[in-house]
Amino acid sequence: MANLSPQTVEQNAAIFAEAEGLLGSNENVDAALLEKMPKLRATSTISVGYDNFDVDALTARKILLMHTPTVLTETVADTLMALVLSTARRVVEVAERVKAGEWTASIGPDWYGTDVHHKTLGIVGMGRIGMALAQRAHFGFNMPILYNARRHHKEAEERFNARYCDLDTLLQESDFVCLILPLTDETHHLFGAEQFAKMKSSAIFINAGRGPVVDENALIAALQKGEIHAAGLDVFEQEPLSVDSPLLSMANVVAVPHIGSATHETRYGMAACAVDNLIDALQGKVEKNCVNPHVAD
Repeated sequence: MANLSPQTVEQNAAIFAEAEGLLGSNENVDAALLEKMPKLRATSTISVGYDNFDVDALTARKILLMHTPTVLTETVADTLMALVLSTARRVVEVAERVKAGEWTASIGPDWYGTDVHHKTLGIVGMGRIGMALAQRAHFGFNMPILYNARRHHKEAEERFNARYCDLDTLLQESDFVCLILPLTDETHHLFGAEQFAKMKSSAIFINAGRGPVVDENALIAALQKGEIHAAGLDVFEQEPLSVDSPLLSMANVVAVPHIGSATHETRYGMAACAVDNLIDALQGKVEKNCVNPHVAD
């Protein structure tokens, strides 16, 4: 999928009018675009999330939507664990201080971080990625695990001794709160001032789901007021993040540019999966990776 600006669509109107399949990731696919693609039968995104696709508009036109929910699980869980570690141990901050020539003697408490092992991890969203994160935290770092999800997850409870709890309890008891939720009408700004106020002042907040699930202004305020200790962020309300965002001037924030699945191996695997998905969809095979399989009925 090329950059789907109005100019691009207009300049390639004949191609769009004949296309039966559409492959891409970050572009918005809405009713206005679909009007220009009367022969479209299937779309395939190189991602797990599909909040940039108008699912209702696609479904109304009986257009299948495919995604890649399994390929990136382990890689995103690695990213989450990296954010936990780098934020708790202040890796980015102290590395910059070394580069700036500030390491001139044995380090003191102003360089210290906080332990990760044996601390309580709260996971909001116990899907595939949440499970992979729980595995790392439980077996690798001996972390007690709390989780909140739409339903109890028996496997998480049996394998990792994870404890289901309501969101308020998770916020109040967790040392690390990891948010791994898709963006929906229900999850938009799920985390705001009220939620941050319930967290420990020593707690670290991690988000590698979708940026708009968090009220970013409320997060900034919570960090500025010391309501929470630090944040590790892979996603933001607006991406790319504005260079004048207050988050970028905070030493206790690790901000990375949506790198959750960004390894050579995983991005290649996602692209290959998306291509296979599109071929399957055009052949009427929707047994896996389809958001709206009932369209094929």
